[in-house]
Amino acid sequence: MQLRGKQKRYLRAQANHFQPIFSVGKNGLTPEWLAQLDGALNRRELIKINILQNSDVTTNEVKEFIESHSDVQVVQIIGRVLVLFKESDKPELRNVSVRVRKI
Repeated sequence: MQLRGKQKRYLRAQANHFQPIFSVGKNGLTPEWLAQLDGALNRRELIKINILQNSDVTTNEVKEFIESHSDVQVVQIIGRVLVLFKESDKPELRNVSVRVRKI
């Protein structure tokens, strides 16, 4: 699903009170980390991740890695925090994406 401006604005508002649930640390970006991230996005659809200070990667590198290896979309970058969205593979877990499609 390609997001339009209003949809991104809605997702940013929804994620405003979220705390980051994933971190990128000194181990960097690995396929295992991406698989765990994908599993969390299948359950929640909208999450925040944090890039730790001791990480060797930048926010743009993380964004490019995530978008090139999966169908996850980066909605917003706030300093070292990224807001990510992905429509769930399971129809019964699609709460956020159903509301986004109506916008």
